[in-house]
Amino acid sequence: MNKLVFANLLHRPVRSLISVFAVAIEVVMILSIVAIMMGQVDDQKERTNGIGADVMVWPSNASMLNGMGGAPMPIKNAEALLKLPHVTVVSAVNQRTSMTGGGLEVLFGVDYATYNALRPFEFVEGTPFQKANDVIIDDIFARSGQGYHVGDTLKVLNQPFHICGIVKHGKGARKVLPIETMNTMLGDENHASLFYVKVDRPENVDAVRQEILATKGFTENKVLTMQEWTSLMSPEHLPAFNIAMNVVISIAVIVGILVIFQSMYTAVLERTREIGILKSMGASKTTIITVVLRETVVLVVLGVIVGIVTTYGIREFMSVKFPTLYFEMTNEWLVKGAVIAIVGSILGALYPATMAARKDPIDALAYE
Repeated sequence: MNKLVFANLLHRPVRSLISVFAVAIEVVMILSIVAIMMGQVDDQKERTNGIGADVMVWPSNASMLNGMGGAPMPIKNAEALLKLPHVTVVSAVNQRTSMTGGGLEVLFGVDYATYNALRPFEFVEGTPFQKANDVIIDDIFARSGQGYHVGDTLKVLNQPFHICGIVKHGKGARKVLPIETMNTMLGDENHASLFYVKVDRPENVDAVRQEILATKGFTENKVLTMQEWTSLMSPEHLPAFNIAMNVVISIAVIVGILVIFQSMYTAVLERTREIGILKSMGASKTTIITVVLRETVVLVVLGVIVGIVTTYGIREFMSVKFPTLYFEMTNEWLVKGAVIAIVGSILGALYPATMAARKDPIDALAYE
């Protein structure tokens, strides 16, 4: 039977290859969409955790996504937070989402002294801000495009800025401006989007959170520990995230099912006499169904392998062409993608397999 299965696949090589590539495309769609969407969430978590803060303070109506709100909080309110017990650093930051040629990006306007005190920048080259039109970029962004170096001019918010320093990635935004400059450009003088707070010892984090909420002027604010914020940055808590991902995966699965259905349905019609011979020789309905499903499994396994290899190739291409786009591939989703493709393809082959098993051997043998 195994020889028969492979002989049938090799007898129609074009159809077999089309089926393999269709499954591969399904796998690539699933893995790539998940890698990009999950990558953006995990990249934001990694870079925010790298800031070095223990507590984050937002306005009451602010989004917890970086850069998605305005700057309604007076910077001078940081003085009240700094007076609280166990608080060692308070840094006011203005975060804004901006459109660039590569898509959306989050910009940080910071007070360098306090922001650096949360966790020091690690400079690859260059220095901190020296002038109002200076910008610090991270090493990943520096490798994008044609490459950037200290001393180059970079457009930010449609204004020319001088790159004064390049730092290791993982500390907030990929582009960091002086907060005064950013506020002037956006019309948010003396205001911030949020405050990052550093605590003297980890065991005092929850106590500081309660103290902030009990402080006059902050009772209505959103105050989260970094651990709480990280737990909320998951697909289950992000609006429409899972819906969008499931829609794309469903479309990919439907395409895979239809292609396998069409391929195996056509194969059954073309092999009507062969099926009649097998049944006349005593092959049971189960045997006929098994032959069709074996062919399907061979095609799907080859398609999954091609799809996974292709997705790794896409990841390498993306890392060179778009280094700022985090493309996250996990073993969990490699397994999920393979299982989804295999199950979907078997479902697509069930009807043609059942149809083949139901054929009358006499009619099948008389088929021209």
